[in-house]
Amino acid sequence: MSTGFNRDRDEFARGGRALIVLPDQGDAHRDAEARLEETAGLAAAIGLVVTDKVAVRVRQPKPATLIGSGQVEQLAVQVRQDEADLVVFDASLTPVQQRNLETALEAKVIDRTGLILEIFGERAATAEGRLQVELAHLDYQAGRLVRSWTHLERQRGGFGFLGGPGETQIEADRRLIRDRMARLRRELEQVSRTRGLHRERRQRAPWPVIALVGYTNAGKSTLFNRLTGAHVMAENLLFATLDPTLRQISLPGIDKAILSDTVGFVSDLPTQLVAAFKATLEEVVSADLLIHVRDIAHPDTEAQRADVEAVLADLGVSETTPRFEAWNKLDLLDADQHEDVLVEAARRDDVVALSALDGEGVDQLSAQVAAKLTAGHRRYWITLPAGDGAGAAWLHAHGEVLGQEEEGEGLSTRYEVRLAERDYERFLQR
Repeated sequence: MSTGFNRDRDEFARGGRALIVLPDQGDAHRDAEARLEETAGLAAAIGLVVTDKVAVRVRQPKPATLIGSGQVEQLAVQVRQDEADLVVFDASLTPVQQRNLETALEAKVIDRTGLILEIFGERAATAEGRLQVELAHLDYQAGRLVRSWTHLERQRGGFGFLGGPGETQIEADRRLIRDRMARLRRELEQVSRTRGLHRERRQRAPWPVIALVGYTNAGKSTLFNRLTGAHVMAENLLFATLDPTLRQISLPGIDKAILSDTVGFVSDLPTQLVAAFKATLEEVVSADLLIHVRDIAHPDTEAQRADVEAVLADLGVSETTPRFEAWNKLDLLDADQHEDVLVEAARRDDVVALSALDGEGVDQLSAQVAAKLTAGHRRYWITLPAGDGAGAAWLHAHGEVLGQEEEGEGLSTRYEVRLAERDYERFLQR
C-alpha cells in the first residue's frame, strides 16, 4: 500500500490518491451525486487523483467518527484496495473525529474546510491573497493542535494539511499562531485602508461599480472577459479566480463603469475564509449593482443560489442593493431546456439568460444593467460658462446630455442632462 504520510506537501498535492466520502445526512436540497462531483472537482483542483467517490448514509452522527463503526471498517477496506493516501470527508470534522478516522483508516483525513483552505493556499497569487489565506489556515489550525496518531506529527499540517512539520510543543505552537495571526490582521487592516482610499477616489470620480458574484465555476470570469475584453484566467476549474480584478467598461448611456470579478462562493464556505477575505470582498459590499452569475445548467442551481445569498448576507451586503441574475451556460442545455429558460427569464425583469462562452444574451445584459443603473436618473438644466470645457466633459461622461443651447450671446451654455441625483450633488461640489 502507498501511504504517502511522509511526503512533502507539494509532492502529495501533485499526485496523491484520494478517496472522496460524502456523509449523506439527507439534505433534500442537494443532489448527492452532484455534491460528490463537486468535491471531486475540489480535490482535482490541487492535483489529487480521485480513486473513488462514496456516499455513506448517516442517520445519527457519531461523536467519535461521525459515521458508524461498520461504515468505518468498510472504508478502511476500500482505502487499502484503492491504495489511497488521503480520505476527503465532504463534511465538517471535529479534531477528535479526524484523529480517530486517521487511526482507523490508516490514511490522512481532511474535511471539506481543510480541502478548500488547501486550494486557496495554492491559488493565492497576490501578497494580499496570501495574507488572507494564511490567516484562514492559522485560524483553522489553532483548534487542531492535537496529538496525532503518528509519533512524528503532533500538529495538523504546516502551512497546509497534506504534510506535517514534525514534533513541536503544542503550547508554544498556540502562542506562535496567536502572535502570527495578530500580525496578519494588522497587515490586512492596512490593506483594507488602502482599498478604502482607492474606493473613495472612485466614488469621487464617480463611476458606478458593478460586482460579479456567484458560485464557483458559474462562469463569472468568462463573462468578465466577454464584457471587458480582458484575459482573466477562466477555466472549467473550481476556484480558478481568487484575487479580485477590476476593469473599466462602457455601457449604453454610461461612458464609464467599473466591473469587478470576485472569488467564487461555495456551499459550506469556511467561516475562516469569509472573515479573511472580507478586505477583498468589500468591493461587493460597496457596489452599486450586483450581477449574480448562476450556472443554470447545474442540477443544484437553486441550492447554489441560496448559498451565494447566504454568504452575501454574512458579508453585510444590503438587501436593497440592486441586483441582477445572469443565468449562464445556455450552451449546455438541450433545445427544450434552452427555450424553457428563455421563456422564464423573459417573464422577469431581474434576470437575463445568456451564454458567456458564445456571447448569446450578453448584449441584452449590458442594456439591462445600464437601464438599472440609470433608472433613478432625473432631468436637470445646468448652465456653464462657455470656457468650462471640463464641466461639459464631466456632464457627457457621467450623464446623458439630451440637448444644449447657447445663452447670453455665447457667453454660457445651457445643458439639458439626465443624471443620478448623487451625481448631480457631486457635480455641484466639484
